[in-house]
Amino acid sequence: MSIYKKIRELSLAYEQETAEFLARMIQTPSFSMKEKDMAQVIKKEMEKVGFDEIRIDGLGSIIGTIGNGPRLIAFDAHIDTVYPGNLDNWDFPPHEGRIEDGKVWGRGASDQLGGMAGMVYAAKIIKELDLNNEFTILFTGTVMEEDCDGIAWEHLIMEDGVKPELVVSTEPTSLNIYRGHRGRMEMIIEVNGISCHGSAPERGVNAIYKMAKIVNEVEKLNDRLADDEFLGKGTITTSIFESGSPSQCAVADYAKIQLDRRLTWGETKESAVAELEECCRLAGVPEAKVTVLRYDAVAYTGKEYSVEKYFPTWKLEPESPWLKNAEEAYVETLEKKPLIDKWTFSTNCVFIMGKHPEIKCIGMGPGDEDQAHAPNEMTRVSDLSAAAAFYAGLVARLNNK
Repeated sequence: MSIYKKIRELSLAYEQETAEFLARMIQTPSFSMKEKDMAQVIKKEMEKVGFDEIRIDGLGSIIGTIGNGPRLIAFDAHIDTVYPGNLDNWDFPPHEGRIEDGKVWGRGASDQLGGMAGMVYAAKIIKELDLNNEFTILFTGTVMEEDCDGIAWEHLIMEDGVKPELVVSTEPTSLNIYRGHRGRMEMIIEVNGISCHGSAPERGVNAIYKMAKIVNEVEKLNDRLADDEFLGKGTITTSIFESGSPSQCAVADYAKIQLDRRLTWGETKESAVAELEECCRLAGVPEAKVTVLRYDAVAYTGKEYSVEKYFPTWKLEPESPWLKNAEEAYVETLEKKPLIDKWTFSTNCVFIMGKHPEIKCIGMGPGDEDQAHAPNEMTRVSDLSAAAAFYAGLVARLNNK
C-alpha cells in the first residue's frame, strides 16, 4: 500500500475525533482579543496528539511543533471568530457545536476552526507514519485575525523571528488549492468647514457638501481601478460617513468618510493614497486629508501591538515548486485533481507573503468561504478528514516519502 493510501486511511480513521475536536472548539467562544480559553482547548488536544513542543507567544497565539529538521514550514489557522450576530437568524444555538447530518454546525465551523482541527490531526498522522525528517513544522493557532488579518503573523515574524519557507493557510477553500487573493486597506478622508447658524447657511462652509463631492469622485474612481487576470479588479467603496456641527441647527464644520479599498496586483499603498488625493483635487477640495488607519489593540495576554491597516496583495506564481508539490500531493492523497483558485476575502497571508514575499503561501482548507460570518455556519465532516490527509500528504511529498 502506498504511503498516500495509508495517510488517507488514517485520516478517515480519525475523522470522528477530528469532528469532535472541532465541536469542542465551537463550544468555546473565542472572539478577537478573547482567545485565552480557546488556546487552552487546543493545547489540551495537542498534548493528546503528542506534539513535540507547545507554546503560547506574547500575543497569545498557540504554536505546536513537530520535528526538528533543518528547514521550517508552517500550517496556520486563526482561532478567533466573529460574534454570532442576530440570534433570530440561527436555527440552533451558535456555540452548541452540533454534529449532525455529516456536518459540524456552529460559529467558527468553517471560519476557521475546521482548519485548526484538520491541522492537529494531520500532525498526528505525520508522527504516526514518520513522514517528516526534513522539516521543523509549526502548527499555529493565531489570534486577532478577524479584527486585523495578519497581525499575529507580523508579530511572529518581527518579534519572534519566525520565518518559514512555506505557510499553508487552512482558511476555507472548499478543499480547493488557493494561491492568492487581493490585498486591502482601510483609509479615511477628513474635511473641515465653517459653521454658522442653519438659518443663514450662506455665512458658512458646509463640510458635508464638500465631502459629498469627494464621495462622488470616489464612486467614479471604482470604475477605473486596475484589473488582474487572476486576482480580479481592484475596488473601493465608502463604508462610513460621519459629520459634526455645533448643533442640529448649524452648518456642519467637519466630515469624515471611511473607505474599504481592495487592492489587485500592482496596486500599492502609495498608489491608493495618491488616487484618493487626486479625487479630492477633482472635487475641488485639495485640502482634504487622506490617512491610512492603524490597528491598535491589547491582546488577551495584555500585550499592546500596533500595525498599519495596509494588507498587501499576494499571489504565488503558477510555476512555483511549492504549488507543484501541493498539486501532486493532492492527487496522490485525495485521488482527484484540485481546482487552483483564489480567495475573495482576506487572510493572514497578507502579512506573511504580502509583506514578506520570501515566505511563500498556499491555501487549502475545509469548509466554504460563503459560510464565513454567516448564520447556521457549518463544515462537512468529510472535509475535515480530507484536509488532514492533504496536509500530511504534502509533508510526505516534501520529504519525498
